[in-house]
Amino acid sequence: MTFTETTIKGVWIIEPKVFADTRGYFMETFKQSEFEKHIGKINFIQDNESKSGFGVLRGLHYQLPPFEQSKLVRVIQGKVLDVAVDIRRNSPTFGKYVAVELSAENKRQLFVPRGMAHGFLVLEDHTVFTYKVDNIYAPQAERGIRYDDPGIGVAWPLPAGQLVLSDKDRDYTNLCELKAVAVVRNER
Repeated sequence: MTFTETTIKGVWIIEPKVFADTRGYFMETFKQSEFEKHIGKINFIQDNESKSGFGVLRGLHYQLPPFEQSKLVRVIQGKVLDVAVDIRRNSPTFGKYVAVELSAENKRQLFVPRGMAHGFLVLEDHTVFTYKVDNIYAPQAERGIRYDDPGIGVAWPLPAGQLVLSDKDRDYTNLCELKAVAVVRNER
């Protein structure tokens, strides 16, 4: 596997070695020793999977402490634009994002550490997206940032009229509004 850190510290693109022949292909999608060598020790506790149609945008989601999650994401059928936004207050890349195309064809994976908001836009019908997480889902701690937050400026490759969003994802607030609320909470 090849591990490449992105412009945001802790966010990694992982490209497996694919062994293909006339029968098909074989690849390792996760090898703990390699993962720990490049990224560090993570205790993944659950695997999740979703299937979505073209234009579905899921995110930008995160969970409040102590329920933050690291994720190792990949696509096993179809294609997405996967996005990680740095929401770590003391990070030099706070409010910046990384966008990576993940597909069944390129077999790339993205490691998204704790302290990120995460989302993806489905670019092909019948896309199957799978991910490992290192913490439980806690609905009371779930939060999100608007997908079209102008302060972040994610360059989604589809116009807003073609996006399919849940009401919850459409109603999230911008990062700057969350920052102001968090600063007040920290001062108490």
